[in-house]
Amino acid sequence: MHYHFPLFQSHLDLAHHYWKLIAKRGDIVIDATCGNGQDTRYLSQLVLDDSNGEVWAVDVQKTAIEKAKLFLEQNLSPSICNRVKYYYGCHSTFPKQILPKSIALVVYNLGYLPGGDKQLTTKVETTLKSIEKALSLVKNGGAISITCYPGHNEGAIEQTALLDFFKSLSAKTWSCCHHQWLNRKNSPSLLFIQKKAIHHI
Repeated sequence: MHYHFPLFQSHLDLAHHYWKLIAKRGDIVIDATCGNGQDTRYLSQLVLDDSNGEVWAVDVQKTAIEKAKLFLEQNLSPSICNRVKYYYGCHSTFPKQILPKSIALVVYNLGYLPGGDKQLTTKVETTLKSIEKALSLVKNGGAISITCYPGHNEGAIEQTALLDFFKSLSAKTWSCCHHQWLNRKNSPSLLFIQKKAIHHI
């Protein structure tokens, strides 16, 4: 028997729902852990057309960058692929071309590269540095989406540290939510951080 739930089946469904509400055609977004390119493709479909929008795909593993680029070339049109920019390096830094308060959405899928070396995982120290930088890049009304994997040791450490960090942010500027499945042991969880939007009257 296959179970189907009315709103969403997993953390990924929920994340995609939020991304669609935040990221619009013509926006600039960052996939801070591009992995095999699945999230990069989804973000590209949200914000890119032949002449508008920009997606930055970041990863510390050269293999991931190569796999993501090939995956996008196989699944998106050349004109869309040309608007994806790749950054090979640790997500604790971002390309200097990215200006403060210019990004609609920053996406993190923490843990290890699917199908890759499970010993090569994101680390709490560099992840926190990346998040602090991302906060300065997100524009008003933008957001940061983080999928955590507490089912392995480093992932559990990361999630705990991130929860503590986000509790310290000003509620006047940031809305910080944590979605966790209570009856799915060690399942991934989703942190979603929104920056206030400023409306001019």
